[in-house]
Amino acid sequence: MKKLFLFSLVSLSLLFFSGVFCGLPGAARGGEKSIPVLSVAGVINPVVADFITQELNAANQAQNKAFLIELDTPGGLDQSMRQIIQGILGSRIPVVVYVYPSGARAASAGALITLAADFAVMAPGTNIGAATPVQIGGGAGDKDSTMMQKVVKDAVAYARSIAQQRGRNVEWAESIVRESISTPAAEALELKAIDFIADDESALLKQLDGKRYLRDGKGLILQTEGLSLLVREMSWRQKILYTISHPNIAYMLLMLGILGIFFEISQPGVVFPGVIGALALLLSFLGFQTLPVNYVGVLLILLAIVLFILEVKIVSYGMLSVGGLVAMTMGSLILVEGSEPYLQISRGVIFSTVTVTAGFLLLVLYLVVRTQQRQFFSGNEGMVDEEGVAVSEIHPSGKVFVHGEYWNATSDVPVAKGEKIRVVRVKKNMELEISPLIEGEWFSDQGGS
Repeated sequence: MKKLFLFSLVSLSLLFFSGVFCGLPGAARGGEKSIPVLSVAGVINPVVADFITQELNAANQAQNKAFLIELDTPGGLDQSMRQIIQGILGSRIPVVVYVYPSGARAASAGALITLAADFAVMAPGTNIGAATPVQIGGGAGDKDSTMMQKVVKDAVAYARSIAQQRGRNVEWAESIVRESISTPAAEALELKAIDFIADDESALLKQLDGKRYLRDGKGLILQTEGLSLLVREMSWRQKILYTISHPNIAYMLLMLGILGIFFEISQPGVVFPGVIGALALLLSFLGFQTLPVNYVGVLLILLAIVLFILEVKIVSYGMLSVGGLVAMTMGSLILVEGSEPYLQISRGVIFSTVTVTAGFLLLVLYLVVRTQQRQFFSGNEGMVDEEGVAVSEIHPSGKVFVHGEYWNATSDVPVAKGEKIRVVRVKKNMELEISPLIEGEWFSDQGGS
């Protein structure tokens, strides 16, 4: 088992580090003849922020003509948004943010990222705005609190400064934060919140050609004629991290890990559930690093684990299991803080998972109790209550035939040859203490032998 464990550990380590090095962005292929394009369709989180900034740095090193982000997002975390905006504002090459395709949106954090671009472009049928910050863990009443007012003021100042730096509508930038307004593409163009509208990528490149942008106070001209788009995708490591950073996925991995560890503790030696449980727990912790986690919820889930383990060790007639399920449910409901849908664990997922977990635990507990109550089938204990036949008269000692073997036996009651007997106990000298079972002749041919 130690060799297997070490082999698994080394294999996982090699896979992880190979993923790290394979996932590092190199210089963008194509150099000056191409424009790297990243498609971001989902929540802005640390994985997306690292992906964008790494690829943007690689594009700057390769001296690409421009850098394109195709954006469709409901928003995301403030820290990740600021990391992306810092990368955009510090880029030497022009950055284009294109809200695409039709039907997409650049909401919340996505709106400020679009504002920060050198060229903000939208496709027809898209919208931008609704950038009011949400206080994590706060209810509706917290919006009037002093802390929330400070958060809003900070966000307003941040949005205004970005709009001023890029020469866009400052009042509109403030309104999307204070009033949470959302603006369609055509209206955003009229308000000078964006630079132009493009139907598709070809139209985008044509309209970008000859556009002017600023660097170090100097006006430069972007030339896109003859350039091609070079699609850049996340590495497999980043894709895995992005997938498990979804609240529902991270939560289900956490529950799977709990079930695996519980099964391993309740049935030691099975190994496989313990290994799967440990891996699932580690992956869930990795996913929760990118989410606003409420540590009270974590403590409640840990309490549930302790109660489930105690249920195996202590006879509580199910009370510990009930307490564990209540703690797990409450902890799951408050585990991830945030009023935005993309920062919440689905209620359906929670109750389905708790139901499946409860059924699994009841099954495991039933098997454990049944195993504990099962009679022994080997050794001295396995002989107790076995039935056999006396092959000689026993008064007080003689021989019996039990379990396919001949044994020396003693009895406080006289036992006739051929009479059925029952084993009472096994003495230290491997002699059986017996008692008559019923009257009648049985196994008389064995007695003759």
